[in-house]
Formats: sequence, C-alpha cells, structure tokens
Amino acid sequence: MSNREVVVLSVGGVRFVTRASTLQQFPESRLARMLNNDDQEFKLVNGELFVDRDGTLFSYIMDFLRTLQVSLPADFSDYQRLQREAEFYELYPLADLLSQEHLLKPRQEMLEVRFSLQEMQAFFRIFGSCSTTVETLAEQITVFTGQQSGQSWNSPFPSQKPLVALPLERPSHHDMVFQCGTDYSARDQFVARYVSIKPDNRKLINGTNVLGLLLDTLLKDGFRLLSTRTVSSEEKIECYSFERMKRPAGLTVTVHQTPGTSGVAQAKRSQVQKGK
Repeated sequence: MSNREVVVLSVGGVRFVTRASTLQQFPESRLARMLNNDDQEFKLVNGELFVDRDGTLFSYIMDFLRTLQVSLPADFSDYQRLQREAEFYELYPLADLLSQEHLLKPRQEMLEVRFSLQEMQAFFRIFGSCSTTVETLAEQITVFTGQQSGQSWNSPFPSQKPLVALPLERPSHHDMVFQCGTDYSARDQFVARYVSIKPDNRKLINGTNVLGLLLDTLLKDGFRLLSTRTVSSEEKIECYSFERMKRPAGLTVTVHQTPGTSGVAQAKRSQVQKGK
C-alpha cells in the first residue's frame, strides 16, 4: 500500500479517493501508518481500505488533510463528534483546534440603518457590531457633491459640472454617516449630493431611492431584516435592524509544518480576510 500513489478508502460505506501523500501529511497519524499495513482497524477489501467509522465526518478530515485548514459550514454542530474522530485517526492538531469550539462557531452579527428625511435632504447613519463589515460597506458607498443653479436643483440627473467625491464621516470603527439631496448655499446655487453604492453604478440623489438600494445591498450580502421602527416621529427617523451569521476571525486555521515533525507545535490561527 505504501507504494501506491492513489488510495481508495471506504469509511462507513462512503468512498474517498485521494493521494497517498495527502494521508501522510502527519506521519505519526493512523492514516499515515495504515499505508504500511500497521493498523488492524483498516481492512483491505477488494483493493479498498475499509474502516468502520463515520463517513460524513471523515469528509471534513479529508478537507483538513488537503488544505491544512479547518473550514466548517455555518450550521455545523458536531464539534465533539468530529473531535473524537480526529483523535481516533490521531490527528492531534485538528483535535486540539476542535476543542476550542468557541473559535470555530459562527457569530451573530447585527447591523442597524437609521434614515431621516428632512425636506430635500436625507440623512443616513449605519451602525454595525462588526467593524470589518462596516469598513467593507464604507468602501462600497461614495458620496459625490457639486453645485447646481436654482433652475436645475431638482433634476434627477447629475449636472454636467464635475462632481467631487466626499469622504464618509466615520465617528467610530463601528458606524458611518452620510447624506444625499440638495441644500441651498448662496447666489441662487444649490449644493447637490449624490450617493453611489457598488456594484450599482448609478448616482442617486433621492433619499428614498438610496435607502432602497442600501437595503437591497444588505439583503444580497446575507443580512436578514429583523425589524423596522420609528425612533423619532418628530425628526422622522426610521430604524432598520438586520442580522446575519458571520464566521469569526480565526475560523480558518493553518497548520505549519517543518520536515520531520508532526505539526503539533506549529498549529496557529490565521485570521480570515474581509469576508462573510
């Protein structure tokens, strides 16, 4: 078996085909030793190595061996059973990571949009429990400003004059503030503010339209609308609350190995980049 390049395993009746080098990622594990016929738990049947264990959970173990990372579905709950399987195969770096269940479980992420419409201006404030999400959303939103004459202030399209991009107000890492619409300045001139939200390329000046596009963007990004309420009837402030399940930083774990080691001492967490 140790001379084979491709190995076929039947785990609880579920068939897996992989390279011998994949099973030998951790030389001290039972999966590596079985290739030398050193383990009686693995029986060679019709050219396939059979082991009476959970085949569904073994798919996560194979993914770990192939990528040296732990990536579990958002609805995964069998941490203890998977840890027990990792211990059976003597994949102790994986078992150790699974014992830290709090690092692997997705977390609930909350986001709130406050919208206020005052005459010809609309004001937005977005609060988020995850600063990374707020930062990503801030990169999608651009406010453009320009002056228009009093005769064309209510035009739904930007004027021919060049528009200038404005930075969003960021009171903290967890919120942002911006506005759109028109405001009278001087000399029969109006300051117009347009909002663009990627990947949509339109520049919108109407607050209701911007709100609709913003809510649609959040829904497409995996958020779920929890509630809509009026915070202040006098100031006409509406509040939209959203939630979604988000993988925490540290869910993806990379095991760094050096030749001749089992990788136990090299297990480290690597933070997930901006992602959902």
